[in-house]
Amino acid sequence: MDILHLVDRLEDLIDEGRHIPLSKYTMIDEERALEIIDQMRISIPEEIEKSNRVIQQRDRMMAQANEEAARMLDLAKEKGDTLISREAIAQAAQNRAANIIELARQEAEVIQADADQYVMEVLGELESQLIRTLTVVRNGINTVNQRRDNQDAQKTAEQLAAQGQAAPARQPISVSPQQAND
Repeated sequence: MDILHLVDRLEDLIDEGRHIPLSKYTMIDEERALEIIDQMRISIPEEIEKSNRVIQQRDRMMAQANEEAARMLDLAKEKGDTLISREAIAQAAQNRAANIIELARQEAEVIQADADQYVMEVLGELESQLIRTLTVVRNGINTVNQRRDNQDAQKTAEQLAAQGQAAPARQPISVSPQQAND
C-alpha cells in the first residue's frame, strides 16, 4: 500500500476524531490509528524494495553498456588484427577502437548519472514521506500523553475534592512544535 495513502488515512482519522471542548485536543480511535501505523511499517519496506529495484536496473544497464563496450572493443581488435600488416590501416583501426571505447565509456557514465539521479529523487521522496509520517505519529503520541496527563490531574483533583482537600494549583502543559518533533 502506498505510504502517502496511509498518511492520508491517518490524517482523516484525526480529522474524524471527537474534539474535546475548550481544548485543542481530539480523541481518536487508538485501534484504527495503530492499525494504520502497522500498515505504514509494512509499506516502508515496499518503498525501499522499489528503490532497490531501481538500483538493480541501473546495474543491469551498466552491465549492458560494459558488454557493449567489450563487444565493440573485440570488434575493433579483430579489425585491427586483420589489418596489422598495413601499419597505416592498423593505426586507423586502433584509433577507431579507442574512440568507440571512449564513446561507450561516456555513454555508460551518462546512464549511471541518470540512474543515480533517479535513485536520489526516489530516496529523497521516501525520506520526506517518512519525516512527515514520523511528525504526525509523534504529534499523535504527544496529544494522547497530554490528554492522559490532564485526565490524571483531573481525577486527582476530584479525589482531593471528595476528601475535602483543596486541589493543588496546576500549571497548564504546553508543547511547542519543536518539542513535538523531538
